[in-house]
Amino acid sequence: MKRAVLPALVAAVAAFAAVEPAGAEPRAVIELFTSQGCSSCPPADRLLGELARDPSVVAMSLPIDYWDYIGWKDTLAKPRHTVRQRFYARARGDGDVFTPQVVINGKIHAVGNDKAAIEQAIAESRREGVTLSVPVKLASADGKLNVSVAAAPDKAGGEVWLCAIGTAIPVAIGRGENSGHTITYHNVVRRWLKLGDFTGAARTFSVPLTDLESADAAAVIVQAGTADRPGTMLGAALAALH
Repeated sequence: MKRAVLPALVAAVAAFAAVEPAGAEPRAVIELFTSQGCSSCPPADRLLGELARDPSVVAMSLPIDYWDYIGWKDTLAKPRHTVRQRFYARARGDGDVFTPQVVINGKIHAVGNDKAAIEQAIAESRREGVTLSVPVKLASADGKLNVSVAAAPDKAGGEVWLCAIGTAIPVAIGRGENSGHTITYHNVVRRWLKLGDFTGAARTFSVPLTDLESADAAAVIVQAGTADRPGTMLGAALAALH
């Protein structure tokens, strides 16, 4: 496992994404912070692939860039993923930043290759009724992705984000701790788009599918708090684009 010292926080950046009708109501949003330069991460990357097949889970891989200096530049990493992981640590108050790390439902973190700990964290995060209490629907039509966010029962506020997803991206790693291995990364977040603020009232959004480029799936999350102080996941959906 690799741990990073929490440096000064940087400003987050945004971009864009999209999707099609979703199925089961989610019980968990799982964000995996991983790195191609981390020898402890491949088991977590495989586990995320397993979790991604569970229709009740919105599983997303967020490759970080703070291990790039040790010999291999992560080809999927985004600085905003590093920033997001640090903002989570600040919001929790523990300063705990490492790879592989998962954050479950925006609230609890665990080691990314520990399935039992992840399941325990899912159960613990759902003890409060607000977690994933807001239904989110996705549908594509006429070249657009249409997003419907229902009203929150308790008028909780937050933000609505759309994430463009690459569902299976193989990477041949040429240097560093995983040199010589080809690893498949699952449900990788390639772009982010803030759709708007959420005040508890129902909202709808429409995004051109052309904004999604090569994404083959998309996720929408409704999250309490703000990008720099993320809170509980209020709602989520993920669906294939093709």
